[in-house]
Amino acid sequence: MRFTGQCQCGLVKVEIAAQQLPALYACHCLNCQRWSGSSFALHMLCAASAVGVAGETATYVREHQGHTSRQHACGVCHTRLFNETTAAPGMRVVRAGMLEGSEHFEPVAHIWTRRKQPWLVLPPATAQWEESPTPEAFAAALGSQPRHTHAS
Repeated sequence: MRFTGQCQCGLVKVEIAAQQLPALYACHCLNCQRWSGSSFALHMLCAASAVGVAGETATYVREHQGHTSRQHACGVCHTRLFNETTAAPGMRVVRAGMLEGSEHFEPVAHIWTRRKQPWLVLPPATAQWEESPTPEAFAAALGSQPRHTHAS
């Protein structure tokens, strides 16, 4: 299957080649709130080899808590597309909101909920952590639940 998306101006296109849509999660940390300008950010953790990029991205390198994160965005409209981090080697964290059909995606996990906006109510059956989960717990949550809903 192929899942496609693009930046706001359309100069950079992203394609994910995967057997199924990678699991979507919401991060409520202060960094994601600032990066997104919203209450949380929606991410998909994908194998780097599964994420193709057509067009030139601008990069921003950030050091944080002993890890290096390389953020990729369109150099014209500045839409954030994905990042790579030393915390998850060989992976790309794709910004799910720029993908076609994202209105049908449903997060399977919420992280950094201690920073969640107080008015936001999360589904009780969805995996949640006050901060970052262990890699094992996170992998289990991302691999065990439905990836999207179907519109009628």
